[in-house]
Amino acid sequence: MIKSWMVIGGVAIVVALAINGLFRDSSRWFYRLQRPRWLTFEGLIPFIWTFIFICGVWSAVLVWEKEPASRYTWLLMGLYLLLEIAIMAYTPTMSLLRSLKVGTVMGATGTLIGALLAVGVWPVSTTSAALLIPYLLWSPIGTYTTWAMVAENPGDG
Repeated sequence: MIKSWMVIGGVAIVVALAINGLFRDSSRWFYRLQRPRWLTFEGLIPFIWTFIFICGVWSAVLVWEKEPASRYTWLLMGLYLLLEIAIMAYTPTMSLLRSLKVGTVMGATGTLIGALLAVGVWPVSTTSAALLIPYLLWSPIGTYTTWAMVAENPGDG
């Protein structure tokens, strides 16, 4: 029997790979940009995001297992999917449009979606809501970093 964590985790992986595959070469612009001097933890960012995605999948699994296949649970699963798409589309969209301002707006939008999701999940599972806290803490940091990069890269705002 297929477990809910396999399906939810599988969907998360497929979405991430699909978005990365579609926009594989679009991020060169982003990686050549100047970073603020205080951004000393850039090497940790892949590990931070891995942790955040694991927490997000675990959160979704707990919600699904609490109220499987209810209309409200499907709505929440749609919000989880929307949040992942917003997160994964951040760098490719910003890079394709060559606009750090677009990235800042996308980061803020992701934070808003994450906050709405946490509020929606709270009545179903407080543990699921708590598992969204790493994203809710990290997303504003990433958004602020993108905004700060505008000043470091005046022609690429």
